[in-house]
Amino acid sequence: MLFLVAALMLLGVVLGTVAHTPLTVTLAAAAGIATWLAVFALRERHGRRRRTSAN
Repeated sequence: MLFLVAALMLLGVVLGTVAHTPLTVTLAAAAGIATWLAVFALRERHGRRRRTSAN
C-alpha cells in the first residue's frame, strides 16, 4: 500500500512538471525516453536469442 501511495505521489509530481513545461521540451523528452526504451528492448531481445541458441 505504501508503494502505491509513493507511486501516485511521484506520478502527480511528474504530471505537474509536464503541465508547466513547453510542449517542445515535453515532446523532446518523450522522444528521448521512447528511444531509450526501444534500444533497451532490442538489446534484451538480442541477448535472449543469443543465450537460447548457445544452450
